[in-house]
Amino acid sequence: MKSKKVVVLISLVLAMNVVQQQAAQAAEPAAIKAAFTQLVKNNNLANPAVIVVDESTGEVVFEKNSLVARKPASVIKLITGAAAYTYLSPSDSYTTSLWMGIDTKTVVVQGSLDPWTTFNSTQADKLKRTSLGKLAYSAMTALGKANAGDYEGTTLYYSNLYPQDVAALKTYFKERNLAIVLQKVSDKQAKELSLNQILTSTSPTLQVITDWMMTWSDNVLAERIARSAASAAGFTRDYAGVAKVFRKLMTGLGIDTKNLVVKDGSGLSRENRVTAQQISQLLMVIARDEKLGALITGLPIGGVTGTLTERFIETAPSAIGLVRAKTGTLNGTTNLAGYVESENKEYIFVIIADKHSRSYTVTKRVRASMDKALGKIAKPLLPVFLPVDTNTAISESVTPTIG
Repeated sequence: MKSKKVVVLISLVLAMNVVQQQAAQAAEPAAIKAAFTQLVKNNNLANPAVIVVDESTGEVVFEKNSLVARKPASVIKLITGAAAYTYLSPSDSYTTSLWMGIDTKTVVVQGSLDPWTTFNSTQADKLKRTSLGKLAYSAMTALGKANAGDYEGTTLYYSNLYPQDVAALKTYFKERNLAIVLQKVSDKQAKELSLNQILTSTSPTLQVITDWMMTWSDNVLAERIARSAASAAGFTRDYAGVAKVFRKLMTGLGIDTKNLVVKDGSGLSRENRVTAQQISQLLMVIARDEKLGALITGLPIGGVTGTLTERFIETAPSAIGLVRAKTGTLNGTTNLAGYVESENKEYIFVIIADKHSRSYTVTKRVRASMDKALGKIAKPLLPVFLPVDTNTAISESVTPTIG
């Protein structure tokens, strides 16, 4: 009998705790409108473009200036990622190999335009990226060994390397006073000039690479990925090709490209233009498409990862972990676009503030205002339980029974 009473009392204590800590209901449309009306009236944001959409229904809950073309900054990387997963494969990887040439005074690099090569040995080891430093050292060692340390007349032939990577290799050899000439060749020529393989390195998958690009807003990586997507879609591997593949992508997804202006794939250009509505529609497709949905894993999480690591912690703690979004920052431009969880609902939001003062103080205020507005929407799906000391609860609630 005593044990049954204890079980009942424990259940009551836990039930009371649930009642006290039960999850709030999803934010109502009226509350969302109020929060974002206050946001757009904030003078620091200087008349932003904003849209909030119920992901489950497609209903526009709030909007202002959502059809006006604005500077996306790094928010354009959402289009870059979508283009990558549409015209390339998330499972793609890139192989770079170094070969001793058929002539002992030559080595050959057979590249594949790996977008994620690095000279940083720590990053190469930690993230399994192809190390240009290791490649350069191995080339230097192989040529030195084959020619008794005499580098006069030696050549490194290469195919499918980015100009920045070639420049880095040249700098490496120049700093060591090595007379190694770098010469570009075609894929076919590179294979014909190769004899024995010295080393090979394969990159992580495109999904891992794209996740990094989205999480940390890597501009070089974004531009390389965008150009690779353009090439795969049949366009030129340059800014013009990126503009064409972005327009083709958006049109193919049923998104009107009116007012869309693309000058690069990273968002660094101040001449890029998108509307908040276009980005919200892309986010809707991403949320509902199995293949493009993989992009969500790379979005920074508020207060937790990437470019949102420091956000929400002091400005809107209740939103930590409930916002996944792409940031976008230029001088005078502070943007955020993504998803916010609100109990059993998810809202898509796009905030483009590209006309505010360029001062750091104002930028901080703009970010804080955005965080606070999202904090009024963000609600966890499950309740947050406070710890219950069942021993204390039982001892205070149960009267010992003798016999």
